[in-house]
Amino acid sequence: MFEAKFQSFEDAADPARGTAHLARLRAELDRRGLDGFIVPRADAHQNEYVPPCDERLAWLTGFTGSAGVAIVLRDKAAVVVDGRYTLQAADQLDPASYVVVPLSETPAERWLELNLPTGARFGYDPWLTTIDGVEKLRRAVTGAGGTLVAVDSNPLDAVWEDRPPAPTAPVVIRPAELAGESVEDKLARIRGKLKDDKLDAVVLSDPHGVAWTFNIRGGDVAFTPLPLSWAIVPAEGRPTLLIDGRKLSNEVRHELASHAEIVEPAYLDRAIDLVAGAGTVIRLDQATAPARLAARIEAAGGTVSKGASPVALLQASKNAAEIAGMRAAHRRDGAALVRFLHWFDSEALQGALTEITVVEALETFRRETGALKDVSFPSIAGAGPNGAIVHYRVSRATNRPVKPGELFLIDSGAQYEDGTTDVTRTLPVGKPTAEMRDRYTRVLKGHIAIARSVFPVGTTGAQLDPFARRALWEAGLDFDHGTGHGVGAYLSVHEGPARISKLGTTPLALGMVLSNEPGFYKTGGFGIRLENLELVVEAPSPEGAEKKLLGFATLTLAPFDRRMVERGLLTPEEIAWLDAYHARVREEISPLVEGDARDWLLAATQPL
Repeated sequence: MFEAKFQSFEDAADPARGTAHLARLRAELDRRGLDGFIVPRADAHQNEYVPPCDERLAWLTGFTGSAGVAIVLRDKAAVVVDGRYTLQAADQLDPASYVVVPLSETPAERWLELNLPTGARFGYDPWLTTIDGVEKLRRAVTGAGGTLVAVDSNPLDAVWEDRPPAPTAPVVIRPAELAGESVEDKLARIRGKLKDDKLDAVVLSDPHGVAWTFNIRGGDVAFTPLPLSWAIVPAEGRPTLLIDGRKLSNEVRHELASHAEIVEPAYLDRAIDLVAGAGTVIRLDQATAPARLAARIEAAGGTVSKGASPVALLQASKNAAEIAGMRAAHRRDGAALVRFLHWFDSEALQGALTEITVVEALETFRRETGALKDVSFPSIAGAGPNGAIVHYRVSRATNRPVKPGELFLIDSGAQYEDGTTDVTRTLPVGKPTAEMRDRYTRVLKGHIAIARSVFPVGTTGAQLDPFARRALWEAGLDFDHGTGHGVGAYLSVHEGPARISKLGTTPLALGMVLSNEPGFYKTGGFGIRLENLELVVEAPSPEGAEKKLLGFATLTLAPFDRRMVERGLLTPEEIAWLDAYHARVREEISPLVEGDARDWLLAATQPL
């Protein structure tokens, strides 16, 4: 009945293949006179999702996680991963070839400094390493008495014989009614920021920023509608868009050519030379720009200004059309979620469900809206103890049945042309225990605290983050991830620069969309996470207020599970919020569903 078209459950890991590839890379390093090399899981844009041709870490090692780095020396090799992937890396890597190094214990640069022989020549690809990344490598290599070498071409690519070609998915122009702002108006705002900051130009290395600036979308990577591309925007004069011409139809090329010079990415060096003359100051995004660009700017006589891209904040604050699109997408997604939740409630105790069948069902309900373009990330569907693995991703090998007496955590999202969604619900299978209800309610209290927050302009995510944790802290509990991340408008489900976390230093601003997702995880037992997306809006100012206030308007429309709520732990204000939220879900979604699903919704959204 159900199937998944946008995500796979296959585990492509092959430790034996990784070992053979390691030998080939070492032979190439020896031929080039290098004693070591670093292989990050990255492309030239530092994208979260990369095309198959840039999955170098997976090809070399067999490790298929979305973050990590391999350090290859002549006689040893390590793969450094964060806490999400220590178990996966141990399963996928050949222990005779690689040691798994937890990032929390030993950062990659520290492992390199401890293990690099004195006098060694250690290589890196400047297209895959940021400016800050090079400085960290330099300190580690010189600290070990070695020499850091920027390679002209990646030695791994030289031995990857069946490397996939670069993607050439068609580029589409974003309709004006969805974009809400013309390219020329966006360029004018970017130029204004450049002049304010006394910059001569900016190199847009993040394809998300390029897509936003030129009102384009594509399909070069999974889960995010990106056309891989670069752009150079000068403070004065015509911008340059560097994109593979095979992606452009005549109509699209004509439209883009009215705003910028269109050239092939191979001419990036020449395009930089044209703007980076003596005395010029060029902004590079420190988070995404490869060090290779900085070297080229300096070689042309320019000065690199390292900082945030001026596009990032402009892009983060959605305009009226983008907000309307996000609301429409969430209503559509809410109807699919209600149909899914009703289905799960009907089937969970029958004993036939697994993590994979649940993911397939939810994706199918979203596809049946007729508007789904993709999922916004691979669904996190954890039954029982798997729900306690924060970024668990089910595979055929790990697929667990849905069992009575357990909890089921489902974190998923969709890409619709008018908006991006991301939502998490935690569902009981049968009767939950008192402990489950207590933990769920404490997480819900944190979620409500964020949703009800009112804060002065200039408040950062770090200042709000404790609101989500207070009820857990009072019981000696906590969660180890951030409370929320930014979300794009039919772009990345993980968008900067704002976030709600201990490290969130960017002030929240009108029009930003952020997730609200506190959680609790009992290792070996269960996981709980409750996530809605929130829009930053103006909040009413009380009489005598001295500062303008902001707050949140919830975009996500899906019931919380009332069976999991310990009513006595909630304050009257929290109960009122929950009842009002459920009334809104019922009002907006009930006209979009029928029959048993509608009856289920009406029951699920009754006042607490």
